[in-house]
Amino acid sequence: MLAALGILLPTTLAAEDWPQFRGPDGQGHSAERGIPFQWSSTRNVVWKVPVPGRGWSSPIVANGRVWLTTATSGRDGALRLLAYDVGSGRQALDVEVFRIGNAGLLNEKNSHASPTPVADGDRIYVHFGDEGTAAVTMDGSVLWKTRQRHLTQHGNGASPVVHGDLLIVNCDGADAAFVVALDKNTGKVRWKTSRRRPWSQAYTTPLVIRQGEQEQLVSVAAFYAAAYDPQTGKEIWRVRYDEGFSNVPRPIFAQGLVVIATGFQQPELLAVRPDGTGDVTKTHIAWSLKRGAPLTPSPLAVGDELYVVNDGGIASCIDARTGAVIWQQRLGGTYSASPVFADGRIYFLAEQGVTTVIAPGKQFRRLAANPLDGGLLASMAISSGSLFLRTDSHLYRITETLR
Repeated sequence: MLAALGILLPTTLAAEDWPQFRGPDGQGHSAERGIPFQWSSTRNVVWKVPVPGRGWSSPIVANGRVWLTTATSGRDGALRLLAYDVGSGRQALDVEVFRIGNAGLLNEKNSHASPTPVADGDRIYVHFGDEGTAAVTMDGSVLWKTRQRHLTQHGNGASPVVHGDLLIVNCDGADAAFVVALDKNTGKVRWKTSRRRPWSQAYTTPLVIRQGEQEQLVSVAAFYAAAYDPQTGKEIWRVRYDEGFSNVPRPIFAQGLVVIATGFQQPELLAVRPDGTGDVTKTHIAWSLKRGAPLTPSPLAVGDELYVVNDGGIASCIDARTGAVIWQQRLGGTYSASPVFADGRIYFLAEQGVTTVIAPGKQFRRLAANPLDGGLLASMAISSGSLFLRTDSHLYRITETLR
């Protein structure tokens, strides 16, 4: 079903895994059933384990383990990959990937370990922005390391994606901005495409789609977004927005349209038809929306509608084809994590630790509001009939205990 929508899935993906940022299709959808929609810090919590250090990478699930990254400080400051057993929550691995001299915060809502790792076959790929990228085996052996230099004013944020034998990463810094494809077996650069305007940063994760017979790597940057041939890095099309930078949301592909968020100054959602070439700013924007557009959380498509929540907590339901707003509702709280859809429900995670669950549809219907101790900036993972949530101090597995 997901492949029919034009989303290209990793060929080695296990059906029950959540292998990357925003899940199997990179757009926040899960095929799991029987997952909970009500919980608290004590109700439906199978296990809760402390996570050392600081990091806002979202958890992924692969090979019976939950994986995430963290940054520890002090004289032994390091960037680490952690793994926890899905069944018990027991820590299975703690791997130092890079040593850093200073793990101080560059931004109060960021960390040195914000990009989400990606699982592929027998490897986990981790990316720490300018600090480096690495491949690690499931038993914790570091196979290769590399570093793609770019100055990040507020830390790092772009998560890596696997496509075939490539590991692709956006590297958008204040001094240099580019998209790079690494050989996932060696870490060597296969291609590297520079951005047109490298003097402002972005923190987005690309998405590979299929438009007709053509594969496209949709990559959002400061001041413009572009689609590239994922095998060569050659630009296919681009769309400009002269005021947008520090972009965070991952693009989505729905109803034949690529939906992107333009970033700071005047946040805007743009829906772009991906069948053009060159500069398509004046010809291929199907619709745009400013009111309620997010700076940080990614959009979510369910059926014919899009669902977004902006950083201030205003949720919107939008006609995916036309951009018409169907409803808007204040959820309460502030938001950084991206929403997910599973088992017929939509989950919005507030920074204050409360997850609001709604039913998709043209009428707003709140099903539950579920509090946890601690703050939530990381997006959730879904696997094994469970939700996996990372707060600022702990990792939770939440399951319907009456199942």
